[in-house]
Amino acid sequence: MLIVVNREDGLGGRLLAMANAKALADRLGYRFGFIWSSRDIIDQESHTVDVVGKIFSADFIDKHWLGDTIKVADFGVLGGTAFAQSDLEAAARGGKLRGWICDDFDVLDFFRDQGVQPDRSEALRAFGFAPAVRQALDAAGKCRFPGPMAALHLRSGDIVYGHHRRRLVFADKVIPSTLAKAVVSELSSKGLTTLLVGQDRATLDYVSAQTGAMRTDDFGAADFKGEEALSAFFEMALMARCQQIHAGNSIYAAVASVMGEVPCLDISALFSKPRASEIIMQELQAHQADYHPLEAAFGYQWSFLSLEDKIDPARARELLEKAQALDPENDAYDLKLAAAHFREGNYPAGEAMLKSLMISQSRLRSKIPLPMMDILTDRIGGFLTMARDFEVFLAAARAGYPYAMACSAYVLLEVLDDRKSAVEMAARLVKIEPGNAIFRRIRRRVELGKKPKSGRLAKARWRLGRLKTLWI
Repeated sequence: MLIVVNREDGLGGRLLAMANAKALADRLGYRFGFIWSSRDIIDQESHTVDVVGKIFSADFIDKHWLGDTIKVADFGVLGGTAFAQSDLEAAARGGKLRGWICDDFDVLDFFRDQGVQPDRSEALRAFGFAPAVRQALDAAGKCRFPGPMAALHLRSGDIVYGHHRRRLVFADKVIPSTLAKAVVSELSSKGLTTLLVGQDRATLDYVSAQTGAMRTDDFGAADFKGEEALSAFFEMALMARCQQIHAGNSIYAAVASVMGEVPCLDISALFSKPRASEIIMQELQAHQADYHPLEAAFGYQWSFLSLEDKIDPARARELLEKAQALDPENDAYDLKLAAAHFREGNYPAGEAMLKSLMISQSRLRSKIPLPMMDILTDRIGGFLTMARDFEVFLAAARAGYPYAMACSAYVLLEVLDDRKSAVEMAARLVKIEPGNAIFRRIRRRVELGKKPKSGRLAKARWRLGRLKTLWI
């Protein structure tokens, strides 16, 4: 029986899932296996993931590596519901399974057993790493700390600078850099020196110069320049040596926590969200120019998302407008601003924002869905960016505002699974403005229905349906 990891994301996600899976396999007496690419990885979002032979030792690969891929249909999936060893064995026999995929980060919380629970810290430390990785880990272990330390993980990457900043669902993975000075001060009051870990060197240098916090470069991280995977292992091992780690919901920090068996704490361990938002606003008011525009924009975004259900629409618009001024390419802000106007009953203002955004995007892309419609309806990590705003969009649509109707028709189809209402709304939309080419394309797309996610025949029929709707 195999317990396998089938993740293809970043280094932290893979390692944490592997620690879970190996701990569970060791506890149950099963085999542990994992997939990993043996060819160059070109996904820039996973820049710290190198080929399997550069991460793991030959012996570890020989024992546990299952290749670049596995046949998923041969395995059950663990996570989400409680299970015991007897459940796994019975289901595997009945389904003729080779074993179980163990990709869920919380999978061990669902394991029911009266004996010793799986020890993922021990499992992680038992991994056979390649010599270069082992040298990076050893180098971190030899660094001399000036005294008790706490790590502060200032993750940025795709959430602050990249495309995920447009989704507004991953903000909790990041402690805003605009809060870092206050965190360092708070930790100092507890007798802890702060170790800054992050991706944006300019921000780390600034926070260090302002607070006296130490950077991983002060311990030799710069020696791994150009070797992102080795640098990542070095930094995780440094964090693992700290007395505590402060981070958002970062898996990278979670691996360091498991590696060193030290607590990984979110911002609530130091400040409530309202207090943290207040600190961020004060910092931006005094020092906004010292931060990269997207770092400052994320400060406003994080504050808005932290307080969204507690503040009135006017305050929401104030925060969103400040973020938008710093990050004008982020159309999620336009959608949220439109929702704030709708929530106040100012339908014309919200409609004007939707119209401007839809027309500008249609000039660059004729195909439906437009990028703004993807933001409205795509589930990312199980979350919807605009979930709490659907009702105000629908209210504006019912009031007869056509661009709100256009958005709402697509939401009705893709999210609310109400195709009948979606088709009716799209038809009314075209009657209001029969000469509007955007509305006609939206109607055709809604008439087509949801695109199947699986099944060659279903997908082929759906594509054929595109041709049949061209006359509408």
